[in-house]
Amino acid sequence: MRHLLPTRLSALIALALGLTLGPAHADGPRDEFFWLGEINKATAVINTEQGLLDRRLTPLVTAGLRQVLRDGQQPGAKRPASVITFEPLLIQAAGPEITWLHAGRSSQDMHATFRAAILRDEMLRLADQLNATRRTLIDLADQHRATIVPNYTNGVAAQPNSYGHTLLGHAAGLERDAQRLREAYARIDRSPMGSTVLNGSSWPLDRARMADYLGFAALVENAYDAGQISSVDEPVEAAALATSLALHTGQFIEDVMTQYAQARPWILLEEGGANTYVSSAMPQKRNPGLLNATRRDASSVLAQAHGVVLQAHNIPPGMSDAKEVKPNTTLLRDTGAVLKRWQQILQALRVNRERALDELNSDWTASQELADVLMRRFQLPFRVGHHFASEVVEYARAKDIRPLDFPYREAQRIYAETVQGSAHPAQLPLSEAEFRATLDPVAIVNNRATVGGPQPAEMTRMLARARQSVVEQETWVRARREHVQRALARLDQDFDRLADSASSSAAPAK
Repeated sequence: MRHLLPTRLSALIALALGLTLGPAHADGPRDEFFWLGEINKATAVINTEQGLLDRRLTPLVTAGLRQVLRDGQQPGAKRPASVITFEPLLIQAAGPEITWLHAGRSSQDMHATFRAAILRDEMLRLADQLNATRRTLIDLADQHRATIVPNYTNGVAAQPNSYGHTLLGHAAGLERDAQRLREAYARIDRSPMGSTVLNGSSWPLDRARMADYLGFAALVENAYDAGQISSVDEPVEAAALATSLALHTGQFIEDVMTQYAQARPWILLEEGGANTYVSSAMPQKRNPGLLNATRRDASSVLAQAHGVVLQAHNIPPGMSDAKEVKPNTTLLRDTGAVLKRWQQILQALRVNRERALDELNSDWTASQELADVLMRRFQLPFRVGHHFASEVVEYARAKDIRPLDFPYREAQRIYAETVQGSAHPAQLPLSEAEFRATLDPVAIVNNRATVGGPQPAEMTRMLARARQSVVEQETWVRARREHVQRALARLDQDFDRLADSASSSAAPAK
């Protein structure tokens, strides 16, 4: 390579020595400019040590790169977001000889690398908010493990349940989202650098060491995949995660809204602030602004996520339609904002336990228990018991009778008519006390025996497991973040050592 060195080398090195040397890193956003700087720093270290960059050029390269990075940290300074706008600054600082750094590289693999790195950071930021929302949800579930409320199917009150159990169900959906995030992160946390455009380079680049310096856990191995396939898969997978989170948010809001419209709802938002607002015309109204705004924003996230998929649809491999940093980072940040609003909803919820129990006792959401008890204790076929319970409900609604007020003698009569002509016992086998206990919503919830049910022992077990899941996710996020930080710190250290050594060796003897 020595015969390729420019005749102006000594003058350029002198120029480099004239630059003020200092740290090549500083606090600032980890944007495209930042990652282009890290890629160039890693290239300078690796290629110098492996003989791909002549050491006599190292003072020029390191000083020029330091100058560009330092300039980019100044207030109001330009921070170019592409190779073709970053490189002219290098040339301006040190001349065209600094483009020896570009050996075996392309804007294709460099852009794919900073896009993956930025998306990786955004996924961890989203994970932080997901963990915070999950923790708030689990804490609220713990507070309401003994709060009994109606649950709904097909939009209709169906069965009594612990509100804590209901909330843990929503938390389970978010736990799966946390799993999806970890899995997606592992596929994003791979370095495309060194793949050049399609099929690599004749330069024997050390791709593994480059990946290590940039904090990636692995390589996108196939050079064609790196820039053409994988770099489109990554934002699409992030959009799928955003979709799931937005859907889970919307489900929760609609579950609350199902009863919020009633004249006497049992779950409301604490009034005031950003939670509710009054009607301009109707004095009695307190509109659930926070619920409406969160639902709106969740729908916006869904629209953005579908946009990513549509942009990736029906394009040749490698096109940049779905890859751009700004819309993809905006999508994940907007998703985090939706989760933050959900957390605020959870903190603002006010549950009226007495009103919820009164709602249960005003309807027949406990009627299935009649069929279950008759089958479990007295071997009455479920469909027969179901028919008996259905007839009880029909009679009660026709007479406007609440469950706890239902006449026991009428239950006996309906049962006898139901089993007439069959081999089943002719008299209702439940005593009056047993009949009424069977219709008690609190007893129904506490007597559940299924794994994963709302009974106290299962609630204690599931709450503990849910909390442990959040701790494990927080530990995972911290480990991933620390891994990247350690890698970048090591790169800074090695680049500074290289730059300082190069400037010392290039200095003229006194």
